[in-house]
Amino acid sequence: MKLLSFACLLVIASTAIGAGGTAQAQTTTTTKTTKSATKTKSAKAARTVEITGNEQMKYDVTSITAKPRETLHVVLKAVGSMPKAAMAHNFVLLTAGTSPLEVANAALTARETDFIPPTMKDKVLASTGLAGGGETVEVTFKAPAKPGTYPYLCTFPGHFALGMKGDLVVK
Repeated sequence: MKLLSFACLLVIASTAIGAGGTAQAQTTTTTKTTKSATKTKSAKAARTVEITGNEQMKYDVTSITAKPRETLHVVLKAVGSMPKAAMAHNFVLLTAGTSPLEVANAALTARETDFIPPTMKDKVLASTGLAGGGETVEVTFKAPAKPGTYPYLCTFPGHFALGMKGDLVVK
């Protein structure tokens, strides 16, 4: 219960900071729409993985298996009715060995970059912008060449702490 109260305080505090921000453009391809956007050539060649994020701060897919260098197209749909400033989701894939907890903690003060901390940009393999209820965000990327486990998480304040995380397993 204390963890849930802490998460609520984090959401309230982050809402007070202000809304807005831009997606990290260097490693991402993000489309914010309420309907599926026109697919690029790379997205058509990619295997699509659909993930839903909900107001219970959970992904419905917590494990993705991929072959080395396989092209993946992750489509994250946010479901719910809360305002985006209070409840939004993203997909942030990290390098192997990176602590999702450290990234989540650093993200608390990174509202202007959609909660992707600029100081940890080198630890992010792929990411989306934020999706509010009814919105969809997408990213297309190649799985790492090296087999291993690569964590992903939602960096919106409090979401990782409540279990909004998963793993990309490359084998």
